[in-house]
Amino acid sequence: MKILVLHGPNLNLLGEREPEIYGRTTLAEIDARLREQASARGASVDTFQSNHEGALIDRIQAARRTHQGIIVNPGGLTHSSVALRDALAATSLPVVEVHLSNIYAREPFRHHSYVSGIALGQISGLGAKGYELALEALLDRLK
Repeated sequence: MKILVLHGPNLNLLGEREPEIYGRTTLAEIDARLREQASARGASVDTFQSNHEGALIDRIQAARRTHQGIIVNPGGLTHSSVALRDALAATSLPVVEVHLSNIYAREPFRHHSYVSGIALGQISGLGAKGYELALEALLDRLK
């Protein structure tokens, strides 16, 4: 079983960008934990980060035939990208949405997610642990 984990714009700066909001865990640390966790469950994880909407959409479309589920932290595209939402929906794969910070406790423009309506669920505000919870939930759902 293969899971695609997508990280949107600015997540490459985790650990140094606004650590009071996003924490001190780096993206490389998150990805390594997810690989270990998946391996322990007999699955594998491919990770991909891009600051470019089109690159994320291309990777989502490619996953249709190679992966069984997607975990996505769309970053700022959460609140603005219908195209990203449509690409995720077009895969027909189960999707879990993750946000490090609680988007509902932040600025009002962050309260809306285009992805949540097509996701199995959303984990928001639990920091890097949210990715691990998303992987557990997705693997449980796929079994």
